[in-house]
Amino acid sequence: MMRRYCGDVSLKDVGKKIKIFGWVRRVRDLGGVVFVNVRDITGEIQCVIEPEAEYYEAAKALGTQYVVEIEGVVRKRPESMINKDMKTGETEVVINRLKVLNTSPTPPFLPEDTVEVSEEVRLRYRFLDLRRPWLQSNIIKRSKLMKHVRDFLYSKGFHEIDTPYLTKSTPEGARDYVVPSRIHKGKFYALPQSPQLYKQVLMSSGFDKYFQIARCFRDEDLRADRQPEFTQIDLEMSFVDVEDVLNLTESLVEYVFDKLIGLKVKRPFLRLSYKDAIENYGSDKPDLRYRSKLIDFTPHLEKSGFRVAEGIINSGGKIIGVRTGKSLSRKEIEKIQDEIKKEGAAGLLWFKSDGEKLTGQLSKFIKGDFEPGTYLLVGEKTPKVYNLAGMLRDLVNKRFEEKEDELSILWVVDFPLFERNEETGQLEPAHHIFTMPREDTLKYLENQPDKVIGKQYDLVINGIELGSGSIRNHDKNMQIKLLKMIGFDDERIERNFGFLLEALEYGAPPHGGIALGFDRLLAVMLGLDSIRDVIPFPKTTSAQALYEGAPDYISEEQLKELHLKIRSDD
Repeated sequence: MMRRYCGDVSLKDVGKKIKIFGWVRRVRDLGGVVFVNVRDITGEIQCVIEPEAEYYEAAKALGTQYVVEIEGVVRKRPESMINKDMKTGETEVVINRLKVLNTSPTPPFLPEDTVEVSEEVRLRYRFLDLRRPWLQSNIIKRSKLMKHVRDFLYSKGFHEIDTPYLTKSTPEGARDYVVPSRIHKGKFYALPQSPQLYKQVLMSSGFDKYFQIARCFRDEDLRADRQPEFTQIDLEMSFVDVEDVLNLTESLVEYVFDKLIGLKVKRPFLRLSYKDAIENYGSDKPDLRYRSKLIDFTPHLEKSGFRVAEGIINSGGKIIGVRTGKSLSRKEIEKIQDEIKKEGAAGLLWFKSDGEKLTGQLSKFIKGDFEPGTYLLVGEKTPKVYNLAGMLRDLVNKRFEEKEDELSILWVVDFPLFERNEETGQLEPAHHIFTMPREDTLKYLENQPDKVIGKQYDLVINGIELGSGSIRNHDKNMQIKLLKMIGFDDERIERNFGFLLEALEYGAPPHGGIALGFDRLLAVMLGLDSIRDVIPFPKTTSAQALYEGAPDYISEEQLKELHLKIRSDD
């Protein structure tokens, strides 16, 4: 007898003797007849045994989550007992033989889709949580998405190439996870934040088209959409410019959406400059399922007589606002004010319009014709005012507005190559320092570096940055110059990036690529809020693995072997 999967049993099997394996979902004793529902990765089947049968007492004694092997004959259920909510609801298996392969204590929660459990408990008992059908479905789709990505990139002539996990610590924005060397006393490896430098070296080595479904590690403060270790679709191509990378990526996104969830996405994707994104939406990853744009109220208030607004404007700031078509109550406005203050705003200005007259805080100071609704404004110096206004737009949209589209995909392009640290004024890379400057802005590099535009681009889906990439510097001298502009001296450049610069020196071709967040992409495709629901064994927001109990202490013997001592904070 061949094994049959529970979810595959159908009317075509009626009269056949089969063998199934799985976990007991529930046991019901209905007037002497015992029903045992058994589930495996494919679904669930009802099994039945009557009092005179050999294994009747054993069936009655089964507990939930017991692992069983059942042999029996498939029969059609009576019409009155057909379960239309089950894939196998027209059939059942009459038990001829039953074997318990393993028992289970009463679980801390039943791994059912309908059972609500705190995330802490779910992660502590992740092996049980992963028995939930919806979570198993997510992980299976994760596997399928990997296959679809590989199929597409192989068809385009890409080569899948692994890069090291134990590598050199190089500053790339976040903190490195470091690994002490036992053999080389006092030295450390770092886990890669990305394969950035290796893929550039591969282009210099002539591989032309590289990809990798890469594991990346970053020791940073976490949010719901971040993990200390995550997966990205990493790809790089030689002899390309921006349009080549964008078109290839659009084709990949179009392919996987169709293959995995049967959704046809519209191409070409919208292109939005960084400047337009910030000024219109207050974010470099705007959610354009909501069509509303920011409104610059500075001209309306600069000579209004409203001293608070005039003070902000006279000190070089702006007043930026958003509109909701609803007439908000004072309580609703105050709640939004409390939330935006937590993000650093000094306060919230507001007024209402009914299409004819204005009411509210600013009604005596602001003039003009305004569409009906409530207008909420923040004031601050640039660029902070746009950041606050963007948060305000998100708050208003999520609370009061309806999405006009279910899917918004766009490119944000023409990022500045540098940004200034607000505290020190020091130049910092806006994305990363390996980006090629756009040729028409190179004239600003020496004296007005803030005006230099980088050949970099972000893919944004539903307000989430799904991918980031750039055309790289393939010229060693240009790369050194950019590193010095952000404060690196010759010794540090050689120490951190000497191996990359050597590869660039020996005939590196023009090249560029992108890294797409694999976990985030899958979560967006499945309509999920958290990437933890598409990762088999995720960490908490404090970077803990509750099931395994990591991080943990290591023994004194291990510390000694690694030439380490633990020093207390004091």
